[in-house]
Amino acid sequence: MALLNDEELENSAVVANCEMNRERSLSGSNGYAKEVGLHPLEFLKVRVEAGRSAAWLDLCCGSGRALIEAAEAAQVDGWRADIAGIDLAGMFYRHERPGAAPTLIRESLRSWRPDRSYDLITCVHGLHYMGDKLRTIAHAASCLVDDGLFVANLALENLKLSVETTTSREAATALRRTGLEYDRRKRLVICRGRKEIDFPYLYLGAEDGAGANYTGQPAVNSHYRTLTDERPT
Repeated sequence: MALLNDEELENSAVVANCEMNRERSLSGSNGYAKEVGLHPLEFLKVRVEAGRSAAWLDLCCGSGRALIEAAEAAQVDGWRADIAGIDLAGMFYRHERPGAAPTLIRESLRSWRPDRSYDLITCVHGLHYMGDKLRTIAHAASCLVDDGLFVANLALENLKLSVETTTSREAATALRRTGLEYDRRKRLVICRGRKEIDFPYLYLGAEDGAGANYTGQPAVNSHYRTLTDERPT
């Protein structure tokens, strides 16, 4: 089986044709409360009302529609949070209220280097189309404030952690060993509070012919090799 590196993957038809996040709204049938179990504005407002600044970063934000809606709603309600999104395609909506505009960044997560920490980081269905999923999870966890929250959809069947077959139970155990949570019913990986995570796996490459996962959309398998037996004692 030939595996793609992440640069090749970003040019794959599976990634290029992904429509999971393009028109996502802040709320409603495909909103954040349904997909990741929380409403970002409610999360941020609690912190602002406690006299804190608040920042939300959405990975793989698609058109940025939901972020624009959030920034405008906060402005109308009389408060403000720093809201940002990053997406490979960069096909962003225009801002109707420039004073409330979120920061929308066209960039690959392979090269993204944040200049701040965030109270909330979300990734709605974006991990399905990434190569090195574990690196993205670890990077997000390290970009949280001390009591921040990272939550993302993750299909365990797309994590191949060894040359042998990896079961979903084994993949969930590997995540939990690092202090992460995995909600099997909602298929969410969750990090509560900033963490520096060193996964004991070497990323080998991605398989863009994995077929559909639980979303019904074609996804990407991420292949790793364990480093447990290779580390010095």
